[in-house]
Amino acid sequence: MPKKVVRVEHTAQSQASESTWKPTPQAKAQATQLRIFAVVLWLLAIATEVFAAFWVYKRTWKGEQATVSMVVLIAAIVVIALLAIGGSLLWKSANRADPASKSDPVRFFIQNQLGVIISMIAFLPLILLIFTNKNMGGQQKALAGGIGIVALVIAGLASYSANPPSTEQYTAETQVVQQYTGSDQVYWTKEGSVYHLCQAASAVNETSKDNTIYSGTVGDAHANGKDRLTLQVTQELKQCGLKAPAVAPGQS
Repeated sequence: MPKKVVRVEHTAQSQASESTWKPTPQAKAQATQLRIFAVVLWLLAIATEVFAAFWVYKRTWKGEQATVSMVVLIAAIVVIALLAIGGSLLWKSANRADPASKSDPVRFFIQNQLGVIISMIAFLPLILLIFTNKNMGGQQKALAGGIGIVALVIAGLASYSANPPSTEQYTAETQVVQQYTGSDQVYWTKEGSVYHLCQAASAVNETSKDNTIYSGTVGDAHANGKDRLTLQVTQELKQCGLKAPAVAPGQS
């Protein structure tokens, strides 16, 4: 059964005339919405941290052992981790739709690693309180503090962007695709991590769960979680009936 082809509508206009890639109003609006949801989850994570610090510990502040509160404390740590990770994943998706520019290194770093910063804010004060609380037993500190550290590490790793997208990357990739195909249109499937040059490429015609090929601009492909252009360019040029440009893309 032939695959269905779906045009992704995140980008309503071509970026071909732009020397520097810019998100369209639709992509920027989508990114803004994702960032709002991310901030809400992060605020809930910090609110849960405050709850854990000031409510769970009210018994220890009175000089009592916090044996009953340990269950609530550990549950709060898990909730903080889930909220922090959820916010970071949404924030990363927003960055793919509307990336920062490397020309402003401070903003570029903060925008792409904000999830790590928030995770530290959401965990470090609570972990510090656990280990400095004089009315908690050693085993309680080791258990709750250890879980807190593990949760912080997991949330930090999930939030960290090892190779964050940039407007410079999207500009270069768009120019490469245009040199190969003459337009800013690429193809991908849900399962793949890369995008391809044409609908006839063998990689996008392999069996997939939804039996669908998606098409859109390079920016659309990144917004849908695709990291880069396939490495099988030579093969796909033949499959797509395209000729390699006289000058290799990216070279003058």
